[in-house]
Amino acid sequence: MTAMFVNLPVTDLERAKAFYTAIGFTINPLFTDHNAACVVVEDGHSYFMILVRDFFQTFTDRPIGDPTASVSVATAIFLDGREAVDVAIADGVAAGGSESHPATDLGFMYQRQLTDPDGNVLEFGYMDPVAAEQGPEVFMDQQA
Repeated sequence: MTAMFVNLPVTDLERAKAFYTAIGFTINPLFTDHNAACVVVEDGHSYFMILVRDFFQTFTDRPIGDPTASVSVATAIFLDGREAVDVAIADGVAAGGSESHPATDLGFMYQRQLTDPDGNVLEFGYMDPVAAEQGPEVFMDQQA
């Protein structure tokens, strides 16, 4: 795989751009206009395309769901440490997002959920490198 783009419908493009830059991402101006913005999650690999709902609708004949009413997707983004997770959540809440689910701490993995102003769910997490490479059992055995 060379790159991944997650398309997200938004009601207010400028508000969405401000939110996503507040949590540490950047906007690629080459792929941004009045209908959409390219949010760089991980340069060269992972991106969000935030699209105003009317423009998003041109890509499908099916109705667009309302993420404020029901969740259909949660995009998980793993960071380099627990502190980075906490900073992303704090920055997101300060930028108009919300955290309505308590943190999950499994020892080897730590996750927190952030909902953007449009209701799209992002999960920020950290996984211990030993657990990521060898499985959670190995990590737990080392802690015993």
